[in-house]
Amino acid sequence: MKVSSEKIEGCQVALTVEVEPDEMGKALDGAYRRLVGKVAIPGFRKGKAPRALLERHIGKESMDAEALEYLVPELYDRAIDQEQVEAIGQPNVEITQNDPPIFKATVPVRPVVELGDYRSISVTSEKVEITEENVDEGIKNLRQMQATWEPVERESRIDDLVTIDVEGIVEDKTVLDRKEIPFRLSADATIPVPGFVDQVQGMKAGEQKEFTIPFPDDNESEELAGKDCLYKISMTEVKEEHLPEVDEEFVKSLGQEIETVEQLRERLLENITAAAERERQTKLENDVIDAVAAVSQFEFPAMFTEQEIDRLANEQVTRMGGMQIEDFLRYRGITAEDFRNELRPMAEKRVMSSLLLNKVHDAESIEVSDDEITAGVDRLVEEAGEEQGEMVRKMFESPEARESITGRLLTEKTLKLLIEIATADNNAAEEVTETEDKNDQSSDEAEPEVAESSEPTVQAEDPNQQSTSEEDSK
Repeated sequence: MKVSSEKIEGCQVALTVEVEPDEMGKALDGAYRRLVGKVAIPGFRKGKAPRALLERHIGKESMDAEALEYLVPELYDRAIDQEQVEAIGQPNVEITQNDPPIFKATVPVRPVVELGDYRSISVTSEKVEITEENVDEGIKNLRQMQATWEPVERESRIDDLVTIDVEGIVEDKTVLDRKEIPFRLSADATIPVPGFVDQVQGMKAGEQKEFTIPFPDDNESEELAGKDCLYKISMTEVKEEHLPEVDEEFVKSLGQEIETVEQLRERLLENITAAAERERQTKLENDVIDAVAAVSQFEFPAMFTEQEIDRLANEQVTRMGGMQIEDFLRYRGITAEDFRNELRPMAEKRVMSSLLLNKVHDAESIEVSDDEITAGVDRLVEEAGEEQGEMVRKMFESPEARESITGRLLTEKTLKLLIEIATADNNAAEEVTETEDKNDQSSDEAEPEVAESSEPTVQAEDPNQQSTSEEDSK
């Protein structure tokens, strides 16, 4: 066996193996013994036909293929040992030459991660600021959830709910044919195409209309992209939205043990603030990981991405509440390949994040104690509630489950450390600003007493002098 190896992009090694004549001869002997008892040859009982006759009967290519089916795996195992290749997945094997036989095995190997100076990264995170307008928008959303729709005898307007029959024709071919579909006239709607709502609003129940709008050049369907579509619309009903008044009756109808409008606004403020804080934290974590990635070098095999895509797809199927993936794809009007390509960027980001964080917690010798694991389980039990809590606790009694939560806690601690590193300068600046604000506030509060002093000018200027000296020191 002659072997050569080459590192190629994507954390792979390409092994080229040339089979020696004696190795092929032994493999053909084995192929003959296996096949002679299976193949019926006229004039011979099974297992008794001479090798030359068997080869003529089934063909040399079939004999060679049978021999290589058993020989290639054996030579591959020997080749990776000889070349000291640490394979982490199954190889992609290709026969590149028949005589003498040569095959190429492309095998994934461990990812390469070289951390840069991650302790020099800096990331800014804006503070969460929720206004009364945000609360007002939350109340509007709650009102819309309980809105009623009443038929009206007038032209349709933006925000109305209309019922229409719609037919779309492209090059004499019907591409859309729906009857009695409810359609909300939204000002920013882009479905089925941008400009559709502009044409439909103004119609009354019982009216019909035809108009032509082109599909966008970047339309999901390449067959329709950029082509004109003739729409035929029949409107059967127009309804307007009636929002409930924001009073105690409305508030109590929401449940949640809320009795007054003021309590509702307080609860919404808490919820909106918490949601905004979670969003801020998620963005901060992503920015920190991107900053570490920007100063580091890393490469990983494609199989990592494909495995992560599988996990993401399974998560989405689970969230669909029992809908089969085939039905989901049919509803979206996309292929399985399209779906995987949609998930690919997120999968690649997850793999990159995991590799970098693992490398950082190794570099920083970050560990998770048994007490931290127990506390983590307790937190999950509490979040699960009384009914599911004990089941969750039992689930985390297994070593596999505890290993899972250990990995999660390691990730949390590593991210926390990186965030502290990346925001250290910003936090220091905020502390200085807060100190200056307090000093200014103290000075303002002291002014009445200063005015009564015998040296008002000097004492009044002291705070400004102090502030200036602090600025100079910075």
